[in-house]
Amino acid sequence: MKYALDFEKPIVNLREKIAELKSFTTDSDIDLSKEISTLEKRLEVLENDIYGNLQPWQRVQMARHQERPTTLDYIGELFTNFIEFHGDRLYGDDEAIVSGVALYQGKPITVIGHQRGRDTKENIRRNFGMPHPEGYRKALRHMHQAEKFNRPIISFIDTKGAYPGKAAEERGQSEAIARNLMEMAGLKVPIICIVIGEGGSGGALGLGVGDHIHMLENSTYSVISPEGAAALLWKDSGLAQQAAENMKITSYDLKELDVVDEIIPEPRGGAHRDITVQAEYIEAVLAKSLQQLTDFSPGELLENRWEKYQKIGEYKQL
Repeated sequence: MKYALDFEKPIVNLREKIAELKSFTTDSDIDLSKEISTLEKRLEVLENDIYGNLQPWQRVQMARHQERPTTLDYIGELFTNFIEFHGDRLYGDDEAIVSGVALYQGKPITVIGHQRGRDTKENIRRNFGMPHPEGYRKALRHMHQAEKFNRPIISFIDTKGAYPGKAAEERGQSEAIARNLMEMAGLKVPIICIVIGEGGSGGALGLGVGDHIHMLENSTYSVISPEGAAALLWKDSGLAQQAAENMKITSYDLKELDVVDEIIPEPRGGAHRDITVQAEYIEAVLAKSLQQLTDFSPGELLENRWEKYQKIGEYKQL
């Protein structure tokens, strides 16, 4: 592993030991195949034990992994003939959100998603995946275009949150997100949202109103980051791990609360371990969702969408 998380270090150490023994066997006349086989079995057990019992904070770390596939990675794997459009026709282009049209199984769709970078240079270009208002307005422009031409909308969610800077607020950040929420609720075409990494705050919600909402197994979806919650609740962002355990932000928590429809499994070790396999897992759920949603009339879509959001969460009437 090029970038190993703290809880993965026992796995990395064992893999290095196996690689060392294999190299030694190749360079000498000593047969260590039995020892290697024993260690490989131990490695499999260790991986199953660690990756099969991830705690909420560990899933947060997986969602933030530097090598985790991005929206453009999945577009390349899932769709063909992708054409990206730029600009909101009001201010400029925001590269923290990508938007365009593509073909999925030979049929046209509109695809939108947050886009973060892989290195410092690209992260600066993409503003670390935190959109400005023009990004949300660009997305909404293409959603209306999708409705005009009766194209389903696929939305990939992966952001820490909308950019909180002064310039973004001056250009109407909160209004842009609020308008997206309102407009997406009334679009008369199928909308499928997939959380592929971090789904943070209103920045995620600005692309997150849909008929079906799915999450990758090790993604997160929350109103605030664990660090932000810890700073607000206990005046100490260092208690982020404790906050993550109490916030119900993992895919399994949110499935139980009926916030998400399907949990999309990940390859052992995370989506970054095998993007081709991960794309296959996504495609299985995506194809199923599209098949279900295209059977509904526009009126039925709106009615079902309204009912879906009415049922989310739990409350008591006093």
